Amino acid sequence: MKSTLSILLIGILILFLLVISGPDAEAQSSTVTFAAIGDYGIGDGYEGAVATMISGWNPDMILGLGDSYYVDAGGTDDQKYDLSVGRFYCNFLKDINTITGTFCPTGQASYNKFFPALGDHDYEDAGITNGLPTTYTNYFTLPGNGYVSSSNNERYYDFVYGPVHFFVLNTYDTAGGEPDGVTSTSIQGEWLRTQLAASTSTWNVVVVPNPPYSSGAIHGSTVSTQWPYAQWGADAVLSGDDHVYERILQDCIVYFVDGLGGASPYAFRSTPVAGSEYRFNTTNGALRVTASDLVMTFEFFSVVNSTCKCNG
Repeated sequence: MKSTLSILLIGILILFLLVISGPDAEAQSSTVTFAAIGDYGIGDGYEGAVATMISGWNPDMILGLGDSYYVDAGGTDDQKYDLSVGRFYCNFLKDINTITGTFCPTGQASYNKFFPALGDHDYEDAGITNGLPTTYTNYFTLPGNGYVSSSNNERYYDFVYGPVHFFVLNTYDTAGGEPDGVTSTSIQGEWLRTQLAASTSTWNVVVVPNPPYSSGAIHGSTVSTQWPYAQWGADAVLSGDDHVYERILQDCIVYFVDGLGGASPYAFRSTPVAGSEYRFNTTNGALRVTASDLVMTFEFFSVVNSTCKCNG
């Protein structure tokens, strides 16, 4: 697979553009545009600024990369995700369940367009029952009514949207976080290997909440999630957890760390991880990705000036 790369800096808008060109494919013939955000569930004006920017793009869907809820957002029980997600992304939500939430009681989308992943704060801040993230799984219905997932659970799941097959993992690595394991040889790992091999989509995108590779000063690389994604058939791996933007080339595929969805940015380590091609942590922002049968384009925008339109 060949790829070309160009980086644009226009005014005070930060835009990083990556274009991956793939082989002709007969699996699907549509195009999908989606936003990708991590570490967004803070419930404040910073999250609101990113949400406003994304809404202006009018994407087909939103991919969450972990930490849909922080304790800072407030609330109790099922109200928590109404305050941290429904308040900002109601137009993309469907099939949610909340009794006490008032910002987004039912969701305004005709079908689900919001696909989150579990982060450590979804366990530690949102709440668990018998080690399972029940506040999260009670609120969301994943991937949503009308979609097909092969995992038979909502902690990790897959779905197809346009020419992309998405695989959303649960890599929370504290003991007991994921009963199906977080290693490449675990039940979850075997599921991913098998389903990637069976995929007939043009593109396979994997979400790994704990980044396999990261130059972030707080978390950095997660060795336990360094699975053979490229060997198994993935085209790109997206992660959150570190509140930075970073693009990393490993194993001939691109890894993104995109944790600037609302929480305060982190610093970088003095020595970048091997393969790091670009790093940004000045302010919050989001990825905008467009995928067709032939090309998948990744653009990162900061919220400093998100109204500037650029082509490249």
